[in-house]
Amino acid sequence: MIKVKGIEESDFKLGIYPILTGIAAVSMWFVISFYARAKGVGEDEIVSTIGTVFFLASVFLGRRLAQLWLANGVKVSFGMLTGIGFSVLTCIGWIFNNGDRSFVNRPTLNLLMDWLPFLAASIALGLFIKLTRSVGQKKLKEAQTDAAHSQSELHLLQSQLSPHFLFNTLNNLYGLSITRHEMIPPLLLKLSELLRYSVYHSMETFVPLKDELAYIDNYIEFEKIRVGDRLELKTDIEKISDASIKIAPMLLIVFIENAFKHSKNTADDKIYIEFSLKNRGNSILFYIKNSHSKTKKENNNLDKNSGFGMVNVTKRLTLLYPGQHDLTIENEEKTYAVNLRLKVR
Repeated sequence: MIKVKGIEESDFKLGIYPILTGIAAVSMWFVISFYARAKGVGEDEIVSTIGTVFFLASVFLGRRLAQLWLANGVKVSFGMLTGIGFSVLTCIGWIFNNGDRSFVNRPTLNLLMDWLPFLAASIALGLFIKLTRSVGQKKLKEAQTDAAHSQSELHLLQSQLSPHFLFNTLNNLYGLSITRHEMIPPLLLKLSELLRYSVYHSMETFVPLKDELAYIDNYIEFEKIRVGDRLELKTDIEKISDASIKIAPMLLIVFIENAFKHSKNTADDKIYIEFSLKNRGNSILFYIKNSHSKTKKENNNLDKNSGFGMVNVTKRLTLLYPGQHDLTIENEEKTYAVNLRLKVR
């Protein structure tokens, strides 16, 4: 049973349905009373009361027929709903049109010409309301199922962030422990800061952009220590202090990690990385470009070590920024560049 703020759905129905029924009954009573007076029918109050009861009974009959249809697996289509709605309007139009064209000395025929369309319109209205509501509920359930699936997939992707980052970092530390072991202590301190953020923030859907930038700054400092004088880094990062500007956590770091991985495998003496981030209006503009050697051997290495991160970030962009992001990757002979535009959350 669905609960809303401690109130069960059945209790909600019991409260709202009598109100809606009362509103419909009063409205219909006045409509029938007006119609009866226009036709010169005597005792219009009695006629209005009988007509209102007749209308409500017919509407609920139509709803019951719709329930039987749905129980028997009848598929509700847009054409079906359109046809039923058109039938309601046609019957109402006939009733008011016939009001000015009564048959002379044919009271029984006039009665049938009024009440039969009224009966048909009421039943069709009940059908239309119930079937339309069932279509809406079906679409809502489908949307909820899709949302739950997307949320589960997102949580799975986010849960993979920290292990992925830790795996890459430990590989780097292992290599340094053999060749440049004196650098391990400061790197471990930076690593603890990075892991603290990844553990406590990676499971959140969105975090302040300023916190993410602080994390990225820590990561870059980590890489500066690891790479040393070989790194030539150019940054243009806009200072953002507004905590209301948010971004998915550890989203940009994947591109930055890949930039260092691509560039460090070059045969050049220097590693070139250019990185910029700006907030323009309702968008976050991210750009990173790095040097690399586009060789078959390197591409195979990147496929093994970097493929997971890129697949992960692409899926997260699809889930978190549907229709709200533009991602362009340019893989040239000597450079690798990423352009990303995100809508501010």
